[in-house]
Amino acid sequence: MTAQHPASHNQLGGIDLDDGPVLEISGTNRSRTMYERFLKRGLDVAVAGGVLVLIAPILAFTWLGLRLTLGPNVILTQDRVGRFGQPFQMLKFRTMHHDRRATSSDRYDGQDRRKTHKSSDDPRHTPLGRFLRSVSLDEVPQLINVLRGEMSLVGPRPEMYHVAKRNGILDHPRHVVRPGLTGLFQTSGLRSKADLSEGLHLDMAYVINLSLRTDVKILFRTIGALVRRTGA
Repeated sequence: MTAQHPASHNQLGGIDLDDGPVLEISGTNRSRTMYERFLKRGLDVAVAGGVLVLIAPILAFTWLGLRLTLGPNVILTQDRVGRFGQPFQMLKFRTMHHDRRATSSDRYDGQDRRKTHKSSDDPRHTPLGRFLRSVSLDEVPQLINVLRGEMSLVGPRPEMYHVAKRNGILDHPRHVVRPGLTGLFQTSGLRSKADLSEGLHLDMAYVINLSLRTDVKILFRTIGALVRRTGA
């Protein structure tokens, strides 16, 4: 399947995506195929493993702080959509008290953070939890998902499985690649105001233009956002 992108994709999210000929999602472009099938996964494992080793003391103190303030079950799991629409358990540090009004039969049925963010005034938040979210440390356990091969460092952010199913996008072409810890949508500056359709538009721009150069640019933009504490 050849995916031709319009000229407006060239500067999506402030990143020059189109530096060459149109790419094919089927992988007939040799450089894309080599990167996607071999180098990308190797870089994921090397970087994710290295970062986990380097920040192990920080993770230990984070776990202890959450254990003392929130009790057991410091790591939470969420059903997310992985490559080819397959579900997987995405890991996160828990940063909020349990909702005492919730029951085992209740589940969140709203939209993911693409469109609405949890309010900073939510009474379930703790000071430590707010800090972890502000510097994205709550997302660090997803490096384990990267090592498992369920996620990549860069790619479309994984949707909640039941939200994707409800919206009929389990078989969307964005799922031909592994979901990412960060992605074009998260670094586009549209995260707080874009809806799901705009997010899918950006995700497809990434899938079509997948390359080492694009991934490196997104990673550097993510690091910049984290340093400025504007989120990614």
